[in-house]
Amino acid sequence: MNELQSPGFPDALVAEALDAALSIRNGPVPAFGISGLQGTGKSTLAAQVAALARSRGLRAAVVSIDDFYLRKAERETLARDVHPLLATRGPPGTHDMALALRTLDALRAGEPATLPRFDKLGDDRLPESRWERIDGPADVVVFEGWFLATPAEDEAALAVPVNALERGEDAGGTWRRWCNAALARDYPALWSRIDALWFLQPPGFEVVPQWRWEQEQALQAGDPSRKAMDRAQVERFVQHYERTSRQALRTLPAIADRVVPLDARRRPFA
Repeated sequence: MNELQSPGFPDALVAEALDAALSIRNGPVPAFGISGLQGTGKSTLAAQVAALARSRGLRAAVVSIDDFYLRKAERETLARDVHPLLATRGPPGTHDMALALRTLDALRAGEPATLPRFDKLGDDRLPESRWERIDGPADVVVFEGWFLATPAEDEAALAVPVNALERGEDAGGTWRRWCNAALARDYPALWSRIDALWFLQPPGFEVVPQWRWEQEQALQAGDPSRKAMDRAQVERFVQHYERTSRQALRTLPAIADRVVPLDARRRPFA
């Protein structure tokens, strides 16, 4: 979570999202997914939906795929054993899928659950003592993430690098093929836990570096005592996400139950 807080989504759109979530009849507790690239306002919309639910006397649980990142030490092991780029959190294959499935299954079944939390400035998962505890059944689960429901690419698409990071640090394609294989193998089980999906659609990937830079500045403002990434580091960081982000842009409009187009200032216009 900890995404840049946008000015917020219109009340009517938030109400539509909550009503869509509550109309789900797939199990005891509906899981409403919000997918969108970095900086699109997923966390903002999730928080607004949860707040509206609470104002109606309902109990909402909010969880982000970011909170299921592997611990730093686990990613360092992958970086040593598979490819150095796997030290960076976020791309497919850098999430604790067993923890994600266990958490979503407990929430959807109305069971007590603890929601993991990830410290982005510290680049590590917080200790369990700082996780949020859900003691009773929620009425709705809001699950947000930057590539929720995105399918893997065809093998042929992996041959050509999409950016300087892939050309310079993954020339042989080992990293991108490993991530794509993880996306094909491990993530469909998690996507199947999403009962309905909305996609916050940016005008294109080209806006993401700026949006992610604004997000990093917001993180720094929230905790000035700790060091955030500088602009050059952010530009490199988002390249780790570019391939899967472009795949999301190609595929999610046909997969999502509702597409919310955004303009360059993150405002919905449909």
